[in-house]
Amino acid sequence: MSRRPNIIFVFADQMRACAAGFMGNEQVRTQNLDRLAAEGVVFTHAVSSCPLCTPYRASLFTGRHQLSNGMVLNDVRLPTDEVSLAAVLGQAGYHTGNIGKWHLDGPQRGGFTPPGPRRQGFDYWAVANCTHNYMKSFYYRDEPEPIWIDGYDADHFTDLAVDYIHAHRDESFFLTLSWGPPHDPCLLMPPEYMIHEAQDILPRPNVQGDPREQIAGYYSHIAALDRNMGRIMQAVGEAGLADDTILVFTSDHGDMLGSQGQRRKQRPWDESIMVPFVMRWPRHCPAGLRTDTLLNVMDVMPTLLDLSGLPIPETVEGHTLAGAALGDGACGHESTFIHNTCPFGDPIPEWRGVRTPRHTYVRTLQGPWLLYDNEADPYQMENLVDKPAHKRLQAGLEEQLQWWLKRVGDEFAPRRVYWERFGYTVNDRHEIPYSNEIGSSTG
Repeated sequence: MSRRPNIIFVFADQMRACAAGFMGNEQVRTQNLDRLAAEGVVFTHAVSSCPLCTPYRASLFTGRHQLSNGMVLNDVRLPTDEVSLAAVLGQAGYHTGNIGKWHLDGPQRGGFTPPGPRRQGFDYWAVANCTHNYMKSFYYRDEPEPIWIDGYDADHFTDLAVDYIHAHRDESFFLTLSWGPPHDPCLLMPPEYMIHEAQDILPRPNVQGDPREQIAGYYSHIAALDRNMGRIMQAVGEAGLADDTILVFTSDHGDMLGSQGQRRKQRPWDESIMVPFVMRWPRHCPAGLRTDTLLNVMDVMPTLLDLSGLPIPETVEGHTLAGAALGDGACGHESTFIHNTCPFGDPIPEWRGVRTPRHTYVRTLQGPWLLYDNEADPYQMENLVDKPAHKRLQAGLEEQLQWWLKRVGDEFAPRRVYWERFGYTVNDRHEIPYSNEIGSSTG
């Protein structure tokens, strides 16, 4: 191979799998994402193992479980001795670029990440650590002065990504583009972007309360991202790079939006842990393929390296799913690990569980909590835990959970044990105290 494939990894924040047309949602407008899905491979069972921003991103860039890299809470810093995806690709000759949200550089959400090891191998940098003020946003380049964005920030970050693609068309590159929407605030966007109306929303059958206004905003954010995804696809085509580019779209975790009477993330239900995942690589990934192979976040790094013909570092704990992406048949485990080791904010118990292509099984420190047959009960409305007719099924899933706990080195202890282990100081909401001050140094 004279030139390794480019990799463009685009991900939204808090977009659940069931919020895309190619995943069966007929309400939200995702025509470009649907086209991407028709031209690539859809992983219908993509999982966010610990459905939170920082834990997901840490595992994405290291291929390691959150209990291995210590990233079990938001607003903690990824250690600089981790072997990162960008660094590995950079050492192989790739130019590396990072645009948008980072959320891996500690509690100063508005702070500057200086050039050096805390950028984890990225050459080009147009990043805010964490902001969700989509109409008054900012980012940093290589100086500690914020660059302010005029308008909807996902549009501007896409502008930067399009420019990057054209600027680096003659070399192999790895580009990540991380959008903040559709993460709340769901209604913060230009008025003309609000194309969905609350009265037209049909909530999922498991919804409690009336979240239709929030869902209308959520879907409108997604429609805006879809338009920007179309711009990325157009730029790749105009640069003559379509056949030489692995283009991925996904999200870091989902959003409950009233399902099960719950909100946002951190929960074990599918609206929280299941994310969209599409990979397009013409002439390599079969167009229109849908695979139920389980894909968890720590599998992304080894899969991309394998597809690029590069060795997978020994530090990586995920496993390559290149075979599934190339249409060579099923691969991977029969279940994948899900957990919330240190829940914070809302009253949420510590939980551990497994997700298989068909079932979800979860336990808390008090014992078995949830068991669902997701084929017979796609909205997870009938909890089968401890029911005699499902005793054998539950026992088998419990055995798989115990295997995973042993594999990731988790004794399943109360959250305070992990605070102490990783040296975290939390507030009365059990979260890392963070600052939104802009222009501050992250130390």
